[in-house]
Amino acid sequence: MTRRTAKRPPAGRRAAGLAGTGVLLRLALRRDRVMMPVWILATTLLVAGMPGSLGSVYTTAAERAEAAASMNANGSMRALYGPVFGHSLGGLTAWRAGVFGAVLAAVMSLIIVVRHTREEEETGRQELLSAAMVGRRAPLTAALLAALVANTCLALLVAGGLAGQGAAGAAALGLALAGTGMLFAGTAAVAAQLTESARAAKGLTAAVLGAAFVLKAAGDAGTADGRSALTRLSPLGWVENVRAFAAERWWVLLLIAAAAVAQVGAGYLLAGRRDLGMSFLPSRPGPAQGRLGSAGALAWRLQRGTLAGWSVGFLTAGAVFGGMADGAADLVGGNDRTREIIERMGGQGGLTDAFLATMAGMFGMVAALYAVSAVLRLSGEESAQRAEPLLGHAVGRLRWAGGHLAVAFGGSALILLLAGLGLGIGHGGDVGTTVAATLAQLPAVWVIAALAALLHGALPTYAAAAWAVAGGALALGWVGPALDLPQGVLDLSPFAHLPRLPGAESLAWTPLLTLTALAAALTAAGLTALRRRDITA
Repeated sequence: MTRRTAKRPPAGRRAAGLAGTGVLLRLALRRDRVMMPVWILATTLLVAGMPGSLGSVYTTAAERAEAAASMNANGSMRALYGPVFGHSLGGLTAWRAGVFGAVLAAVMSLIIVVRHTREEEETGRQELLSAAMVGRRAPLTAALLAALVANTCLALLVAGGLAGQGAAGAAALGLALAGTGMLFAGTAAVAAQLTESARAAKGLTAAVLGAAFVLKAAGDAGTADGRSALTRLSPLGWVENVRAFAAERWWVLLLIAAAAVAQVGAGYLLAGRRDLGMSFLPSRPGPAQGRLGSAGALAWRLQRGTLAGWSVGFLTAGAVFGGMADGAADLVGGNDRTREIIERMGGQGGLTDAFLATMAGMFGMVAALYAVSAVLRLSGEESAQRAEPLLGHAVGRLRWAGGHLAVAFGGSALILLLAGLGLGIGHGGDVGTTVAATLAQLPAVWVIAALAALLHGALPTYAAAAWAVAGGALALGWVGPALDLPQGVLDLSPFAHLPRLPGAESLAWTPLLTLTALAAALTAAGLTALRRRDITA
């Protein structure tokens, strides 16, 4: 009786599958030579700058211990940031910036991997490269190596920036952020094999990231020690359970590494079982009957699923954060500096109103990400060569672009309306007030969307820079007040010029009208540039 063993491809064949990896890696690093350093430095500054900011808020060990105890006693704040495991400046930094830094690392990694795998296939560039001496798994390997380079640099910079707070804790936090980035790089690698478009791959990976945050928030809201089963199921929960600067748990890093390796392995397995350009979850054909009589109807058909997902997310998140509003006063306690930071983020009214205004501002900044995504669908249609055949018929460029812009501008208004409804319902207060607060963010959202339209029309090669604009506004609004940045820096964001509602004594219409006019002018300039340039072939 003979024993059968699984056949393995010859060593030469396995090596051929990785042929060209080095060249593709150099190409990926060159293409990301701007995005990658900016993202890494921004994340490093966010984390490494936190001890100085916190040190100005809590000047003594007793104040830090009191703040940690009050935060751990507040379920709403635990859901948002997680429990505090150490009351040193390093421990508070890990609490305040650890999970947020991990999210930034995850987003950076998924963008890198999807951009150099599924996006290359979708645009047809990978097919041209595959005609040369490029192995079957070389593109995926190069993309993952590029993500590894980025996350390694992030870990080294974060560890170096926090070394003064304790070498062990700094290393643990840096490795946790990098490990999370590589874990979601693996998730993106799997999503790139499952889906047929780069947009779907990014959306699926982002949905997994969102689910991880929801699991962590739900688990932390119930317990103050990070031992909830829901927290343990979330990769973001693993980050906080590394417990940097608080008797580090190094074995949790091994858990993160094992999960990353497992997902990367799954990505390689799937990549070897499909043809170039194909996917395991192909798009289904549309219904046999239906009306697509205009460019606007086509834009709506293409983007309605995405808008529905954002709408459900904003309504749900609004209800969750609305329920946290009454805990704002418990968070501050008697610390005047903390009260000042919250009021700078959310207005000069009472703490509850300031918290609601802060959440309204955050919804506005996140809505800008949706608006940029919807506008840049134009770039996706153009680079995938689906726009050229459409424009070859009786469809003008302005009608084609106008349909997508209408979805972007109208969709951002819809999701902010739903966020305001959720805030009001969750808080149990005046729904009209919270809806007004979220809708007041629209002019700033439209300015960023209009900048994306201008970049697509005038500089289509650099249209993706609109993500940096939206991300910069989000970073300034989220951490700028806590870092006590100069007002001149904060004013670079259009959101800094909006009235803070609720809590403002009177509604200032001038900045709202000015920003709306600016958005209209930028959009008009973008459409004019689009009419005058060639469509990308």
